Amino acid sequence: MTGLLAFVLVAGVASGQAPAPAATPQPPAAAAPATPSPASQPPESENYSYAPEGRRDPFLSLVGTGVDTRSNARRGDGAAGIGVGELTVRGVIQSRTGLIAMIQGPDNKTYIVHQGDKLLDGTIKTITTQGLVVMQEVNDPLSLVKQREVTKLLRSLEGAKE
Repeated sequence: MTGLLAFVLVAGVASGQAPAPAATPQPPAAAAPATPSPASQPPESENYSYAPEGRRDPFLSLVGTGVDTRSNARRGDGAAGIGVGELTVRGVIQSRTGLIAMIQGPDNKTYIVHQGDKLLDGTIKTITTQGLVVMQEVNDPLSLVKQREVTKLLRSLEGAKE
């Protein structure tokens, strides 16, 4: 812009005309009072409340909110309150009637179990000299298999197997 103005001034002097006075910025005409237009005003904030009406809250995390029916149910006393995944076989004893297993639960207590005893999610199928075999009940509605056979070895044999 300044280059164009200088060119016009130089061109005017060369032609013998007096240079035009520089335009001074005029203050704006009487400005209207400062009232913003309705389109430029921010909308009034509304208070939002969520009414679930039987639905879950979409703003709560879904991670770790699964419902475990076993944790809500009262666990049995003794070995009947131990899940298959929670037990470790501490020993196998030969008695007059057959083999007996010593198992340890998550509470670090040791329990004596026999073949056919019930656990929280299974039944002891057989006791061998290496450990025990448990028929675990599968609690998965998508699984076609409702029971699976789980072998729990003696704690000393688990380290040797790896």
